[in-house]
Amino acid sequence: MITQITRGVKISVDTMYQSEFSHPENDHFMFAYKISIENMTDATIQLVSRRWNIFDSNGSYHQVEGEGVVGLQPVIEPGSYHQYVSGCHLKTEMGAMKGCFFMTSLPDGEEFEVEIPTFHLIAPYRLN
Repeated sequence: MITQITRGVKISVDTMYQSEFSHPENDHFMFAYKISIENMTDATIQLVSRRWNIFDSNGSYHQVEGEGVVGLQPVIEPGSYHQYVSGCHLKTEMGAMKGCFFMTSLPDGEEFEVEIPTFHLIAPYRLN
């Protein structure tokens, strides 16, 4: 598990290779990732949008931006957390993702950015 804290918001990421949805013969490798967003501040925050940078090991790169996460813009109280699972497919059996969440502090409307640490997506058989 990869973890990073930005401005009192802790992001933890765990990844899983999805062999049942992957088709290596067609250069299609599916990965799932579980994100935990923990509010360690004294203020209520809301996740408004996100930006992902996705890298394949063949050098290709693409960026994904959008509102919320999996259709939600969760409000996270102090001391609470929000978890979700999502996924992506790569054209190679190894790659990486990193990004950021754009948050709003609800008491004062201040907008701020929380970094999502770089995490690797690796088919387990590549580790041997």
